Amino acid sequence: MGELIGLIIFGAVIGALARLVMKGDQNIGILWTIILGALGALVGYWLAGLLGVGDTDGIDWIRWVISIVAAVVFIGIYIGIAGGRRTTR
Repeated sequence: MGELIGLIIFGAVIGALARLVMKGDQNIGILWTIILGALGALVGYWLAGLLGVGDTDGIDWIRWVISIVAAVVFIGIYIGIAGGRRTTR
């Protein structure tokens, strides 16, 4: 249960940082921010392990950056898919 709560918190942080990095207005809710941030975190951890930077002393800055970039990609894909279905007023 602790891992799930940690993933939700980490997903919220990574998703929020990803949205801060992105240009423009991302018209998505907090739930999607957490979900896409968590996906970015999972992919970031996986890629960091593949690159050999998964286990470092101290704060894993490279893992954080990779996770944020992955979340930016996921948010961009989501906006691209969901944005096409929305109607403008």
